[in-house]
Amino acid sequence: MTDISTDRILIVGAGLGALYAALKLAPRPVVLISPETLGEGASSAWAQGGVAAAMDENDSPDSHARDTVKAGAGTVDPDVADLVTGDARRYILDLTDMGTPFDRTADGDYVMSREAAHSFARVVRVKGDQAGAQIMAALIEQVRETPSVQALEGVMAVGLETDGGRVTGVAVQAAGDARSAPIMLRAPAVLLAGGGSGGLYAVTTNPPRIRGQVIGMAARAGAAIADAEFVQFHPTAMDVGEDPAPLATEALRGEGATLINRDGERFMTAIHPDAELAPRDVVARAIYAQTQAGKRPLLDTRDVLGERIKDLYPAVAEACARNGIDPAIDPIPVAAAAHYHMGGIATDKDGKSSLDGLWVCGEASSTGLHGANRLASNGLLEALVYARICADGIVADVDDVADAPLVQLDFTSGGVPPERDAVMTLRQCMTNCVGVERDASGLKTALRTIADLEGQYGDSPSFLNMCATATLIAAGALLREESRGAHERIDFPETSEGPALRSQMYLKDAMALRDQICEEKQ
Repeated sequence: MTDISTDRILIVGAGLGALYAALKLAPRPVVLISPETLGEGASSAWAQGGVAAAMDENDSPDSHARDTVKAGAGTVDPDVADLVTGDARRYILDLTDMGTPFDRTADGDYVMSREAAHSFARVVRVKGDQAGAQIMAALIEQVRETPSVQALEGVMAVGLETDGGRVTGVAVQAAGDARSAPIMLRAPAVLLAGGGSGGLYAVTTNPPRIRGQVIGMAARAGAAIADAEFVQFHPTAMDVGEDPAPLATEALRGEGATLINRDGERFMTAIHPDAELAPRDVVARAIYAQTQAGKRPLLDTRDVLGERIKDLYPAVAEACARNGIDPAIDPIPVAAAAHYHMGGIATDKDGKSSLDGLWVCGEASSTGLHGANRLASNGLLEALVYARICADGIVADVDDVADAPLVQLDFTSGGVPPERDAVMTLRQCMTNCVGVERDASGLKTALRTIADLEGQYGDSPSFLNMCATATLIAAGALLREESRGAHERIDFPETSEGPALRSQMYLKDAMALRDQICEEKQ
């Protein structure tokens, strides 16, 4: 393997957390590792709802923190909730200064949406459902104009190098179907900001590249993984046969849109006092139950928005149009889809992982903010807050460098891409066996299937990363013998009494459990 050393800080990912961290590290030289052109294929750019922040004078960070803790079903770290929500306003103002065109009233105030489990309308948005795309566009423009930031586009990270418990480098390949031989890129510090794992599921709202690879590579290097079993399923992905599924933003329900089934029955009113604005796990399970019963759940925006949906929510309108749906006339078919991973690489309050030299922010991390059920629109907020925290930590930990040469990569042939059929088999297994509802039998089937796939297709490091994350999710779900938040065990339907506990696991422990399950079959 070719080795290249650089004095630049290495950032894996090109979403909101990665870009914001790069800007906050300036003028410290950094290099971004992005599988695609900046702005393409990042989960952040697909986020519709917005950023949660107590911007209204009648709202407060304390109220936001309380809602965060309540939604998280007992496993949120309250100190982290206070930290993130207390700083939220600062980040909205910073993004505004960077050029993000947040929706404003005639008086200049921010337009706020209310989303599920929030006690107040506090989600700052852009053009209805364009928050992620517009924030990313503003940050990308800033990054392109910042001399200290180098972006290596079309490059994928596939592994971490460690020396005595410290991360010293990242193995990278040319992205695309024809992978190259890997190159080891060594750097003084590494920040992982490469997204979550929703794409490990066959029914997902995540971009195609977001399949748990970053979490998996950290786990394979020996990093601790926390809360792996907690995967959030968005209740209103559009059920139109697209992969990934387009998202019908929760803000529509905040506007008053209702959930009905093919018989016209509004089913959420009998399930939760907040009806369509109940916590996401509650609504997702209700949607799933309607689907399993063959009742075809639908999102009805006709009465509350009518034709206005086409101007106010352009992403939803576009997805409807290309699938022959007129949301002013017809309700939108929806399904529960893997959306956000509350678990990830365990970090402390400074964004550091259990490995020296490795920081993590965004969905790849598990900071303790989201607990068992992320509060809507807290994801982008957490990415911003911890991107700055990680940047500050790296500056304090790594010797200052005024300048560093650009990184030049010369890839050669010899890499092994993931087998497409194997990836699809893995994704279908996760949806069928580790999805909205789980039980011991299905979870054990998942672990055996992952082991079989890994044995057949283990020559691809990217696929091994996917399998590592899938193993951790399934193992964590098998060990948590209760139902809590987004984790629903139909064989253990009650929530355990006593204080709720976060989970923490190393890959070696998950693999040992997987081996045990495989031996049971024999």
